[in-house]
Amino acid sequence: MPLPLITPDWSLEREHWRRGHFRVAGVDEAGRGAWAGPVTVAAVILPGLAAEYPFRDSKQLTPAQREVFAAQVRRVAVAWAVEHAWPEEIERLNILGATHAAAERALARLAPPPQALVTDYLRLRTALPLLAPPKADALSYSVAAASLLAKTERDRLMTELDAQYPGYGFAAHKGYGAPAHRAALERLGVSAVHRRGYAPIARLLAEQA
Repeated sequence: MPLPLITPDWSLEREHWRRGHFRVAGVDEAGRGAWAGPVTVAAVILPGLAAEYPFRDSKQLTPAQREVFAAQVRRVAVAWAVEHAWPEEIERLNILGATHAAAERALARLAPPPQALVTDYLRLRTALPLLAPPKADALSYSVAAASLLAKTERDRLMTELDAQYPGYGFAAHKGYGAPAHRAALERLGVSAVHRRGYAPIARLLAEQA
């Protein structure tokens, strides 16, 4: 029996609104745990009208639902931006540092700029008021909206990478450590878009050296 969908609301945003910060950006990422491709971060400011939306954390939705809701996010948002940190930046900064860097770039592109932030447990280095509880992507409309943009944009990129690097199955597993991905790595070796510092990839490189 499927689990019921968790419905986000405005509770986290209202904490900022009560303090006079009405342009609240939700921030979320996709791909932190993948072995290949970028980590993708989205930032979204929704209209502060306390309207109800059908947005949900992207992990609760089918790919088709994500696309529909992501299009709605882009249509209704006051501002939105998506940024990527590719494997070279991940190697240089580590995954957390690269995620922070991509988030900072996304936030810098928002116009008008945010007055406060809500993230899914991502404690950004920022002077803005920040709420970063765990599971915020399932609790906050703004973070759920960001999760939709991050996930759909990263999935699109991984499908493009599947065409550029055939045989790895990126379109299917999106760069995560699926058995088919492991088998492809053993058969084809490490590609230019793999994260060489990640333990499974580093082990394979050491074995092939």
